[in-house]
Amino acid sequence: MNFNALQKRLGRKRVSKKLMQENPVHFIAYDLLEHQGCDIRQKPLRDRRQYLLEILEAAAVDCMSPSAVVPFETFDQLQMLRGRSRAENAEGLMLKAVDSPYLVGRKRGYWWKFKVEPMTLDAVLIYAQAGSGKRANLFTDYTFALWQDEALVPFAKAYSGLDNAEIEQLDRWIRRHTIERFGPVRSVEPIHVFEIGFEGITQSSRHKSGISVRFPRILRWRHDKPAQEADTLQLAMALLN
Repeated sequence: MNFNALQKRLGRKRVSKKLMQENPVHFIAYDLLEHQGCDIRQKPLRDRRQYLLEILEAAAVDCMSPSAVVPFETFDQLQMLRGRSRAENAEGLMLKAVDSPYLVGRKRGYWWKFKVEPMTLDAVLIYAQAGSGKRANLFTDYTFALWQDEALVPFAKAYSGLDNAEIEQLDRWIRRHTIERFGPVRSVEPIHVFEIGFEGITQSSRHKSGISVRFPRILRWRHDKPAQEADTLQLAMALLN
């Protein structure tokens, strides 16, 4: 099922029977960090997985299973498998060396996320808000909109993807081209177009646009494109199919 189905069940003190029926969950176990009271994170993945399979087989619980191992022999086969990810509501494949230990933090070298190319839409910047921490004095949180007939409808917020020089350039522009202020939020002239990438898109009654996108981020600033040529909400809706 789509990732949004899981989000409907998170953070609730009580989960109704109806919600459980409409959004069933299943626990998928990817790794085992401790076995019979011993820390096994330094053992190779092949050994940790064997322990995991033995435990799950002995438990025989219907709502829990090990992650699937996807065999391949060539890189072309791997690319074909990755291409099927979105049809299964997945972000791609996770490649893990069979002799890898389980490392803490974002260590590189043993594991690699082979993600699908993001969906993209060209959208117009309409709102901006100051960031937090080191960026509290800069406008780094942006809201983007798509065309619906002659109106711009907000569809996503993003705050990552620009380099420092672009952030400073855009911050100066925002300060000079503010139309209205709503507390910390500034409405700006709808001039600049940005290519927005995201991992998935679903229908949403909570959003004015009627859609919700997952992990939106800025891919590039489209200096070559006028606002009138930004994408439409109709095009976004077509991505739902």
